[in-house]
Amino acid sequence: MLHVKPEPAPLCEAALIERVKSGDQGAYTTLYELHIKRVYGLCLRLLADQAHAEDAAQEVFVQVWHKIALFDGRSQFSTWLYSVTSNVAISYLRKQKNWLQKVVSIEHSGMDEQSANDCKGLNGLDKLIVRLPERARMVFVLFAIEGYRHEEIAEQLGMAVGSSKSQYHRARQLLQEWYENE
Repeated sequence: MLHVKPEPAPLCEAALIERVKSGDQGAYTTLYELHIKRVYGLCLRLLADQAHAEDAAQEVFVQVWHKIALFDGRSQFSTWLYSVTSNVAISYLRKQKNWLQKVVSIEHSGMDEQSANDCKGLNGLDKLIVRLPERARMVFVLFAIEGYRHEEIAEQLGMAVGSSKSQYHRARQLLQEWYENE
C-alpha cells in the first residue's frame, strides 16, 4: 500500500501568530500574505500615493515582526494590525509632510482624478476617497472605514474633536458631490 503524507491543515491565525512570536519566518510570510492587500489598501486610502503606500505597508510588516510580542490576543489580530497600519501611515505622512514643507509650502491634497482612475489598487468609492484633501481623507478613512471615534482621531492627528467632525462632514460632502457628478 502506498503511503502518502497528508497535506498539513491550514493553521488557525492564533497558532500562526504564536509561531511568528517564536521567530518562525515561514509563519511570518504566511501572515504577511494573508494581510498585505488590506494593509496596502488602508495605506493607499490614507496616503493617496501608490509609492508611499507601498513603503508604508512594508514598514507596517517590519514593525509587526518587531512588535508581535506585544500582541496579547485580547482583540482580533486584524484589529491590532490595522491600528499599527494607521499609526505607521500617519507617521509616514508626517515625515513626508515635514520634508515637503521645508522645500515647498503647500497643503497636500489627494490624487488628481486621472491618477485615481489609473491606480491599480483602487476601485469604486476608493477612487473618490484618495482625491479628498489630506485631513478630510484621513478623518474619513479612520472614522467611516476603520471605525475610530472622533476623540481617537483627534488625538492621533493632533486636532480638536470639532475639527475631526468638521473634516468628516467636508469629506462626505465632497464624496457625495463627486459621486453625483460621475
